Amino acid sequence: MQNTPKALRLHIGIFGRRNVGKSSLLNALTEQPIAIVSDTPGTTTDPVEKTMELLPLGPVVFIDTAGIDDIGALGEMRIKKTMEVFERTDLGLIVTEANQWGEFEERLKNILKEQKIPFVVVLNKIDIISPDEEIIKRLEEEKIPYIAVSAEKRQNIEELKELLLKIAPAEWFNPPTLVGDLLPAGELAVLVVPIDLEAPKGRLILPQVQTIRDILDSDAYCMVVKERELRDALERLKRPPKLVICDSQCVLKVVADTPPNIQVTTFSIIMARFKGDLPTLVKGVKAIEKLEPGDKVLIAEACTHHPIADDIGRVKIPRWLRQYVGGKLEIDVCPGRAFPENLADYKLVIHCGGCMLNRREMLSRLYKATRQGVPITNYGVAISFLQGVLHRTIEPFPYAKMILEDN
Repeated sequence: MQNTPKALRLHIGIFGRRNVGKSSLLNALTEQPIAIVSDTPGTTTDPVEKTMELLPLGPVVFIDTAGIDDIGALGEMRIKKTMEVFERTDLGLIVTEANQWGEFEERLKNILKEQKIPFVVVLNKIDIISPDEEIIKRLEEEKIPYIAVSAEKRQNIEELKELLLKIAPAEWFNPPTLVGDLLPAGELAVLVVPIDLEAPKGRLILPQVQTIRDILDSDAYCMVVKERELRDALERLKRPPKLVICDSQCVLKVVADTPPNIQVTTFSIIMARFKGDLPTLVKGVKAIEKLEPGDKVLIAEACTHHPIADDIGRVKIPRWLRQYVGGKLEIDVCPGRAFPENLADYKLVIHCGGCMLNRREMLSRLYKATRQGVPITNYGVAISFLQGVLHRTIEPFPYAKMILEDN
């Protein structure tokens, strides 16, 4: 479980004012001195993350944030970093001293409610402060889960863990499948995996590994080939596979080599459904038809990686876009968590598959774009569109295909 990628862990955000014991609570929950604890307000600057196993929830990430009441120029920057954490939070903790509730706590409560993030109020420092009855009454009237603890003395920490289990999002216990609903038990999928400069030495990339595991969990089975061997592999099979899944960069050849009676899609498209909202991304790709020379396009990457000479996001997609448009485009790239707040200047956002983001953060990015009226799509959908094969690669997803065909 310690090797489980962060994107597949339940993200638990810890929010509150400065010096209410957020870092002490993180240390108590993890049973390790992860965060620096000090009586000086503002000790926590950037969010501190700790991955751990919290049974029976499984793998989680705790995120300790700076105080929401921070002051000064640096304080404003810290608060901005804290606000960004909401975008990747699946479950929230509002930490306050046991006799303290005011505008800051109300603000946190309202944000969590607006974003439909389940949360618990943690009344801390009960070893030195008695819980305020008026606060408890208000929480009970609003039906907000709460618990009184002492992070310093580890009092009621186990009870807090149990409460987290009770309010965890229901879907966490039934995570969506990548391809299990497309591949009945006993059926075969052929996975086409190019071994090129972007392939990590000695291993497969995360979406490919996840797909193989999902197929096995669905009691189906798979064959893994490179793009040059696909046609021969299909001819050798006595019974055709139910599905062919390929890397987006070889989609044109794979579609050409796959008979029409066999469904074909890409790893990036199934990741689009798994991590985000495929219909929104298919709707967004239509904006490519309206691009004109000089328009601004944002390429968004979920991770920070060292780009190679023919990088898919920074070189190939921009090149294909310019060829399609017939002129130059102004293309910006934002790596990692640096997703812009203001997208209004862009005619289109093209996002990577998002394998390093959790689903809540990916959906937050989609919402941020659509709320500002900016179309958003992803690498796999865009590449299939630019190669002229999107109608084929979204065949397994009837609703998304209907959106593509809807004028």
